[in-house]
Amino acid sequence: MSETSQNGVILFDGVCNFCNGSVNFIIDRDKTGYFKFAPLQSEIGQNLLDEHCIDKTVTDSVVLIEGGKAYTRTTAALRIARKLSGYWSWFYGFTVVPSFIRDVFYNLFAKYRYKMFGKQEACMLPTPEIRARFLATN
Repeated sequence: MSETSQNGVILFDGVCNFCNGSVNFIIDRDKTGYFKFAPLQSEIGQNLLDEHCIDKTVTDSVVLIEGGKAYTRTTAALRIARKLSGYWSWFYGFTVVPSFIRDVFYNLFAKYRYKMFGKQEACMLPTPEIRARFLATN
């Protein structure tokens, strides 16, 4: 899959309102178009999870695939932030905090994200303007 080797690929929960908002946030701040996207629920998302041996029952929010490696939770979020325009890249400095500490807060937020932000019945459909940023799904 050469398309993923040149770009970072973000797998996201396609039915989560917060996650969909985060995708739009990233697109607006990813001026170089480095990131491509696919819902975790899509066929390509499921294939990438399998390819990187990620347990689908444990990881249900964000996964970043970059440089042939998969990153989850806060490590994924911070690696995404470092590629964004503006001051967002400064958040990457939080990688000095051990992931087991960072992930406590991440896991708590992820657990209640549907209650706080809601959930859709189906994955988001990208607008024609951003469709090229999404990996083809079946």
